[in-house]
Amino acid sequence: MTVESSPETRLELPRQSSLGTAAARNLATTTKSAPQMQEISSRWLLRMLPWVETQGGAYRVNRRLSYTVGDGTVEFVQDGADVRVIPRELGELALLRGFDDVEVLTALADRCVQHDFRAGETLVERGTPADALHLVAHGRIGQTSLGSYGEEVVLDVLADGDRFGENVLLDEDARWEQTATAETSGTLLTLSRADFAAVLSAAPGLRSHLDAFSSLSHQRQNHRGEAEIAMSAGHVGEHELPGAFVDYELKPREYELSVAQTILRIHTRVADLYNGPMNQTEEQLRLTIEALRERQEHELINNREFGLLHNADFKQRIQPHSGPPTPDDMDELLCRRRGSKFFLAHPRTIAAIGREFNARGLYPDHVDLGGQQVPAWRGVPILPCNKIPVTKEKTSSILVMRTGEESQGVVGLRQTGLPDEYEPGLSVRFMGIDEQAITSYLVSTYYSAAILVPDAVGVLENVQIARWPK
Repeated sequence: MTVESSPETRLELPRQSSLGTAAARNLATTTKSAPQMQEISSRWLLRMLPWVETQGGAYRVNRRLSYTVGDGTVEFVQDGADVRVIPRELGELALLRGFDDVEVLTALADRCVQHDFRAGETLVERGTPADALHLVAHGRIGQTSLGSYGEEVVLDVLADGDRFGENVLLDEDARWEQTATAETSGTLLTLSRADFAAVLSAAPGLRSHLDAFSSLSHQRQNHRGEAEIAMSAGHVGEHELPGAFVDYELKPREYELSVAQTILRIHTRVADLYNGPMNQTEEQLRLTIEALRERQEHELINNREFGLLHNADFKQRIQPHSGPPTPDDMDELLCRRRGSKFFLAHPRTIAAIGREFNARGLYPDHVDLGGQQVPAWRGVPILPCNKIPVTKEKTSSILVMRTGEESQGVVGLRQTGLPDEYEPGLSVRFMGIDEQAITSYLVSTYYSAAILVPDAVGVLENVQIARWPK
């Protein structure tokens, strides 16, 4: 049975007295933004590097001949809890640099004894006899000694791949000049002087190599390890002046330009019919170039061939004294080079720097950089770069660098005047239209970076960025 609604209960819909907004939008023009892209970052490194024109696709870095040898880190292999040094990696030691007898190096590696240490353990004591070389396979070790006024001073912090006691292998009267204390748990491999002597007695080739090394060590050097230029100063009268010449490296390093490329594809129907109010080809190309520039900066930081993190000199890599980035660590970075232009750090690392500074009542200054205020320490800007890796243990690195050819710093490399060049060092080349009516463009950018002298780049490694000061 159907119940009829009474006039009193029937709902009346309001009458529409004007055009609704939904219908009106059919006649309205929509205001649109250009395509947005989250990947775009500030790319300070690309902006701050001076770019050098690199004709022929290669850049040769000529340096004075240097007698400094064996300044690399030592690598190991791990089999469960057992750790072994790679025999050829012993060639990173100064007295074994250039020695390539694998059989002898293997004999030395086999005599390295593993020692697992714990945090707080004293590994060597200042003033005691030194009779072994210690290779740091894993962990952090602090080296301390007495200062001029009897106080304990920190000399260095060693980490994976470092070593100490190399000179004791040839010096029977050697004594430890510092105390080495483990700051974390870790592993050492130890080569005693007796074991080294046993291998040496059965290897005449090693004896000849050490004799040549001893004669090389008597060559006069400056404080940077370069062959010294003989000269005289402060003399009077007809003093006989020494003769000199500046010797160069015989095999200077060459940096070849790297490339980042992609093929941009656009359907001709899209390019013909949907170009208003924005040009589809230009917008596609703009975002593609942004992505290439992001990749370019990533490579300049992380590429194993020329990236700054992998090519920084081992003597310019330091460890934080307590984990987080403190003002003392930042000063340690600055004091190792002249004319530092800027720090480069991950944004999360910069936040950790601010926390440590604030905990000490310090507030970094700000400097104007291209009309933008950025934080600075000692007048050196601290710039963000999200391409610097952050490990799963929440550690990262801080770079500081000097730039420019005149300052013997870091330079970016590129070649301009390319065919179909769209931007300096970047070309966009038309590749044709295929049978599906798709237009293709080859987008290429060529780049690299060169460190002209070793102290142009410094790295503060293993910085803790997730620790909050109390």
